[in-house]
Amino acid sequence: QATAARDVFAMLGVQPGTVIDGKIRVEGTVGVGGMSYVLEATHLQLEETVALKCLDPNWAGSQLVAERFSREARSVAKLKSDHVARVYDVGKLPNGLPYMVMEFLRGEDLGKILERGEPCDLRTLAGWTLEACEGLAEAHALGIVHRDVKPENLFVVRRADGRRVIKLLDFGISKQLLTRGSELDQQSLSRTLELVGRPLYMSPEQVRLSRELDHRTDIWSLGAVFYETLAGAPPFMGEGVTDLAPGDRVMGLLPGGFATHAVADPRMVAPGPQGWTWPQAAS
Repeated sequence: QATAARDVFAMLGVQPGTVIDGKIRVEGTVGVGGMSYVLEATHLQLEETVALKCLDPNWAGSQLVAERFSREARSVAKLKSDHVARVYDVGKLPNGLPYMVMEFLRGEDLGKILERGEPCDLRTLAGWTLEACEGLAEAHALGIVHRDVKPENLFVVRRADGRRVIKLLDFGISKQLLTRGSELDQQSLSRTLELVGRPLYMSPEQVRLSRELDHRTDIWSLGAVFYETLAGAPPFMGEGVTDLAPGDRVMGLLPGGFATHAVADPRMVAPGPQGWTWPQAAS
């Protein structure tokens, strides 16, 4: 682990004790994401422990990935929900790599909890799902679609009173619903990054790379995660993305009589992009 940490510091061009922009002191490493590294740091002016999320230098030459990183900072900075990991500031490391200063979270992601098979009562699981809904609802109200809701992006934080709550992570492939003047760039980035995520939790239209993605794809994904917390496995399984294609084949993967039960009441079904339907989470 010490060797790995030294390698991370060498790649990012910083060391423990390095002060960035006169206000952020690097303390140590925390983890690695798909295209970024996370360091533990101290905000000297605020006297607060923060997370320093830095772009992986291996992606530094990709304009699209750099835009993805910048998009996450812009998206999350707009969100004030208690159930979204906050972004406080942005900047560049001495070697020019972009970084964002984020809320430092103590806990673990839901994926690790599921891997351990830790028993959780229904009230706790339902509470975590509702908290995730709150975070997503604010994002959706601002026209932001997460597009990568999965257990690893739902972080369980333990608060001072001992209560565990959910924080949404990683808006890196979020989609800002199109506004005039941004359509061409947005669609180019979306086509490149659309399938960066976990197909097991993707909505049918996202698997098909539909251009009509909206907030309902997040509702689908969160429902799939909640299902897994109850059943111990994702609702849809397959050997590849094509096995998770939309239509009757996918609905047939639902175990037992769940599909019939879920859509028995027509009021629980809403039309989706290209005519697909799914149970409305709001019902």
